[in-house]
Amino acid sequence: MKQILSKSTQDIFSKDVIIFVFQIGAVAFTLSTLFVWYSWEGLSSFIASYLSWIPWEWLQTSGAKVMTFGLAYMIFIVVVAILTSFYSEKLLIKLAKKHYPDIEVIGTAEISTSILLTLKASVIFLILFIVLLAFIFIPIVGQIVLLYLWSVLLREPTFYDVSALFISDKKVLKAKKKKTRLLAMIASLFNYIPILNAFAPVFAQILFLHHILGKEEV
Repeated sequence: MKQILSKSTQDIFSKDVIIFVFQIGAVAFTLSTLFVWYSWEGLSSFIASYLSWIPWEWLQTSGAKVMTFGLAYMIFIVVVAILTSFYSEKLLIKLAKKHYPDIEVIGTAEISTSILLTLKASVIFLILFIVLLAFIFIPIVGQIVLLYLWSVLLREPTFYDVSALFISDKKVLKAKKKKTRLLAMIASLFNYIPILNAFAPVFAQILFLHHILGKEEV
């Protein structure tokens, strides 16, 4: 684990990764802002109705505003994850060649499969986010719930995007996938910091890259 974290931390602050994240973050911010701008009233109304069980009207109103901003933030995170999944292949190969020069690229992530897994994870994430919304505001419990939710968004698409490049053996894939939940949650810590949250999906990919190709077990 120490080796995975050390190499991944070194990579995340490299020039190539920073430029990639800046580009993805800019596009994701534009797309999510446009979406939220045109659907703000609908989102606010939905959340207000969700909070209708609260007996205090002032808390319903203020809570709806806070949660609408929170949902907008989650939408940005989802868009960043989707774009990273689609455009990170060249970056991953470059990083793999840097650390593991003898490794061979045996395939590529199929766009259709990648889109399906990403959309599936995004839908599950948003559904769970709405269902577990009340728990998010409970100290400590809320932070754990958020990390788990973010790991749901990252784990499946990230594992596929990375493993499809280097591994075809199903037994190896199954063994490597077992311990990826923790790595996804570690990468999700970036989501607690606005702006830096754009690094979360690519950091997850880098962590998975070193987990899959490295000799040390998680």
